[in-house]
Amino acid sequence: MALANLKQEATGTRLAAAVVPPGGVWATQARRAALARVAEMGLPGRRDEYWRFTNPETLNAVQAPEAAAFDAGDEAPAFADVARLRVVFVDGVFDAAQSDDLSGEGLEIARLADVAQSDIHWARDLFGVLEAGGQHPVPRPLAALNTATATDGVVIRATSVVERPVELVLQHRDADSDVALHHVIRVEDGASLTLLESGAGAARLNTVAEVDLGHGAQFHHIRVQGRDHDRRAVTGLFARIAEGAVFKSFTLTFNGRLTRNEVVMDITGDDANAHVAGVALGDGRAFHHDDTVFVTHGALAGESRQVFKKVLRNGATGVFQGKILVRPGAQKTDGYQISQSLLLDGDSTFIAKPELEIWADDVKCSHGSTSGAIDEQALYYLRSRGVPLVEAQDLLVLAFVAEALEEIADERLADDLRGRLEGWLNRHRG
Repeated sequence: MALANLKQEATGTRLAAAVVPPGGVWATQARRAALARVAEMGLPGRRDEYWRFTNPETLNAVQAPEAAAFDAGDEAPAFADVARLRVVFVDGVFDAAQSDDLSGEGLEIARLADVAQSDIHWARDLFGVLEAGGQHPVPRPLAALNTATATDGVVIRATSVVERPVELVLQHRDADSDVALHHVIRVEDGASLTLLESGAGAARLNTVAEVDLGHGAQFHHIRVQGRDHDRRAVTGLFARIAEGAVFKSFTLTFNGRLTRNEVVMDITGDDANAHVAGVALGDGRAFHHDDTVFVTHGALAGESRQVFKKVLRNGATGVFQGKILVRPGAQKTDGYQISQSLLLDGDSTFIAKPELEIWADDVKCSHGSTSGAIDEQALYYLRSRGVPLVEAQDLLVLAFVAEALEEIADERLADDLRGRLEGWLNRHRG
């Protein structure tokens, strides 16, 4: 009872300080409904099933812990060699001077801050809707808090095949910045869109993206979470995937003190594909990285893949929690889940909680999880052929994460991330 009272008190303190941004009728209604959801659920606590392995205290606090901005001056910006439409936010504030013109063929893009003021907009049918639907059976109060308080974000509608990717560049400059951004994305029937994300964003960052895919639509999401050592971030990605649609999301995470990435995928149409993958590299006891995924198969012949790899050293901690739910009638489902860690020393920790819940009898579902050190036999093989020790170790790390990188459909983008992985390994040798 005392713990419940403490949780209620923490929730009340945080909500008392929460400010609901002004907006039109539909936006205000959605924000107030989200605030009510937070009050009913309460903020996350260590007694909650899906927060047992990650301490949410600093994410719940009214004031964000300070995090000095990190200057990654030794490498080019992410995706620098890819022609893309850039949308830049600096500590959560839209920067028009650094951003490109918000227009493109087959593409409608605007700021949430502007759209939320309107009386009528297509986003009203999605804003807060997918997030609210993703609260069951697992509550996600920090995502609801985002819906209630996010002041900006992007609203994107793809009406055809969009050739040029859209990149969200989240820059962090203020050591005290506490940012909530909310994105609403609709990919119409037969259309396709690639969304890139890069940067740390803030000292404490809370982002939510609601992605709705029409029949035969394709959505590719590639994210690089910035190298700031002290940043804290919680992200929520909520996807609704219609018949024949393809949803793919990949995240590469470097450094950071606390990162929690949640993905909720709801397959509502037959013959749809939903893939989510990630690679995390952490060095030091301050590093804590948590991937939490929930996939619901609610239609025929759906395919889902979860592929997560974590490389940990010097006391770093990695967490994976993934569930596949197959509803009654979702026959011919093909669900695959793998979570693996490579521990480069004896002090690091990997915690995995894979789950399957199947209510159909004609399915193919599997999950697996492993944790271990570098293969000494493979290392000996490379060393015996003249490869120096540190280079041999790096080659084996890159081979370990290769399966996750294969989930990226665009080879140009995959090559960019491979280069960043190699750079991180070079900086952390020894």
